[in-house]
Amino acid sequence: MTTTTDTPVRPAKRQPIVPVRPPKRGGGPARSTTNLTLGAGLTTRVLALAVLVIAALIWLLPMAWGVLTAFKSEQDASDPLHWLWPKHGFTLQAFSTVWERGDLPLWMLNSFLISAAVTVITVLVSAMAGYAFSRTLFAGRKWLFTLTIAAVLVPPQILIVPWFEQMLTLHLLDTYAAVILPQTVAPVMVFILKKHFDSLPVELEEAARIDGAGHWRIFWSVLLPLSRPMLAAVAIFVFIGAWNNFLWPFVSTSDPSLMTLPVGITTVKDAYGIQYAQSMASAVLAALPLVAVFVFFQRHIVKSVATTGLGGQ
Repeated sequence: MTTTTDTPVRPAKRQPIVPVRPPKRGGGPARSTTNLTLGAGLTTRVLALAVLVIAALIWLLPMAWGVLTAFKSEQDASDPLHWLWPKHGFTLQAFSTVWERGDLPLWMLNSFLISAAVTVITVLVSAMAGYAFSRTLFAGRKWLFTLTIAAVLVPPQILIVPWFEQMLTLHLLDTYAAVILPQTVAPVMVFILKKHFDSLPVELEEAARIDGAGHWRIFWSVLLPLSRPMLAAVAIFVFIGAWNNFLWPFVSTSDPSLMTLPVGITTVKDAYGIQYAQSMASAVLAALPLVAVFVFFQRHIVKSVATTGLGGQ
């Protein structure tokens, strides 16, 4: 008979707990990699900013030269050694001469009336066409929209002769209608407004239809109020294009009382020879209304890009 002796089991020794210390600041490969990444990103931003500043200076230098030349005398404007600061100081002689020799108030009035009429008609027609392409179904809609997009590729200079023949047949030459009507054709604005109407919620139109509204009521009372920022941006671009348009107003009229500002300034320059100070003064006077319009409506351009749908209300 064998006897077994129970051996007491000793408990295992506890291992000492070593506290884990966080890595020191500024050390370790992870920290150095982060620093390299931040440094590379900062260098890229600095280089991009430097390139943008240089490009802006290159773009602004001719404009600064033009504005400074407008405040010089003709003698200083032709002096290449003092192109920045005139030898005899700045003067308003060029502005007074241009104002006296040309009929600037009448030309500016004609430019404003023609540009305003072109803007109103173009925005209204383009908005209705964009709504029709976006919200209605009719035979040949896709083909007609494709033709409209193809018209964007046609340069306006090619249409000068057909426009002239059309105005001559209608006996509209040397009238405001001859200058205004051909400029109201803007396929690119139709495309922009069509895409904008596509982005608006369809539920608004369906709710209006439940209330008994038709296409015209939906267009005028529902979609147009939501499209005010986009319409303002389109109106600004159309107004600037009509104000700066020279070729068609020059071709369509020979009556001095119907001349726009770009055409009238050219006649003064041709009659008295090339005067650099007077030419730049005329350009500054012609650009002032556009600068005022852009400064006043620039928030609408930003809002039209940043918002769509209900954000436009």
